[in-house]
Amino acid sequence: MITPSGPLIFVVAGEPSGDILGGGLMKALSEHDGATRFAGVGGPRMIDAGLSSSLFPMSELSIMGLAEVLPHLRRLKRRLDETEASVRALKPAAVVTIDSPGFTFRLARRLKDAGIPLIHFVAPSVWAWRPKRAKTAAELFDHLLALLPFEPPYFEREGLACTFVGHPVVESGADRGDGEAFRRRHGIAADAPVLCVLPGSRRSETSRLMPIFIDTLSRLRRTRPDLVAVIPAVSALMSDIRAAPWPPGVLVVAGDTEKFDAFAAANVALAASGTVALELAMAKTPAVIAYRVSALTHAVVRHLIKIRYANLVNIILDREAMPEFIQNNCRPELLAAAVDALLAKTDAAARQIEAGQKALVQLGLGGASPSRRAAQVVRSIVDRSRP
Repeated sequence: MITPSGPLIFVVAGEPSGDILGGGLMKALSEHDGATRFAGVGGPRMIDAGLSSSLFPMSELSIMGLAEVLPHLRRLKRRLDETEASVRALKPAAVVTIDSPGFTFRLARRLKDAGIPLIHFVAPSVWAWRPKRAKTAAELFDHLLALLPFEPPYFEREGLACTFVGHPVVESGADRGDGEAFRRRHGIAADAPVLCVLPGSRRSETSRLMPIFIDTLSRLRRTRPDLVAVIPAVSALMSDIRAAPWPPGVLVVAGDTEKFDAFAAANVALAASGTVALELAMAKTPAVIAYRVSALTHAVVRHLIKIRYANLVNIILDREAMPEFIQNNCRPELLAAAVDALLAKTDAAARQIEAGQKALVQLGLGGASPSRRAAQVVRSIVDRSRP
């Protein structure tokens, strides 16, 4: 039974991927010490792991891109004020902020004088763009938890302690889906081609990608009328996805069990760039990756990007193992052709699966649990800071 005597950890996540990280970290901390208490901002994973309630809906922070953020600045400022006030009132043993640097970095700057250890989970991608953020992170945080093995040196050079803990995808369960059960459950023939469609986990993503994915699926259905499309949707976007004008017969499912079973049942996936690309690699599901941001956001960042690829499988391997179509190349005719090629060419699909496994080993596949490694770092920092 949790008692009020244990350390209080204030955890802030701003999007579904952060909620997954936070939930795993909190469970690992509780396994070590059942008296650990939690407060902060999070989603269903963190609430299941012991966050009694979120200070406000996490979805309010799930906004990406300059043009997308501007209309919400006043609300974000109010939420920043509320979060700072809550931390100062509760005086936790540590604050763990997770990704979402637009919000979490500002929060850390406000709390720098509070005398509370500040730990940030997910290193800013300084190897990809805006390298000066390494120095900014060093000014704000006491410790950084990195998902990628090549990240710590960028921050250690600036004097910030940084620990590689591994990527949470390796413990996500994405490789344990039951494709046969999924097909039986939804009446899908064993030999029917299945396309898993994943238009994103943020409204700013789905609003741009859904019309493109709808057109892509319509094109594929013209030449493959037996193609079954399955959309695993995050709960916050379920109504938006169901209301979209998809071609007839599209199956929308919810929850991790359904999602991972859908991955296992699918022959190919069409997905927004992000963590889901790694989940598909774990599931050994060949995929086509797509992404598009607003013209304003693209104009601002395109000269700052220092890498050739968008998804981590390609970045780690330094080659396009997963076909990706970004911004102006994110067009229905190109996506449909790439999906069709993977459906038709099993050797191309097999090569992509093999490449994905090589990338995942570098992210910690087969090693210690990333959540437990992260929890060990947080515990040691809390223990050192307690009287």
